[in-house]
Amino acid sequence: ERTKAGLEAARAQGRIGGRRPKLTPEQWAQAGRLIASGVPRQKVAIIYDVGVSTLYKKFPVGDK
Repeated sequence: ERTKAGLEAARAQGRIGGRRPKLTPEQWAQAGRLIASGVPRQKVAIIYDVGVSTLYKKFPVGDK
């Protein structure tokens, strides 16, 4: 009950739970442009410090 009350109080103050996204929407867009231009996902993953599987989830192979 106390946990629920605390969460409700936090929501009332405009806070949300969970982890913050690692990349901003602009960074995701730029990563997508790099992949579309032919840069390997491995290099893009290193540049943005994310996993290759994350890039495959965000930008599937058939999607261009």
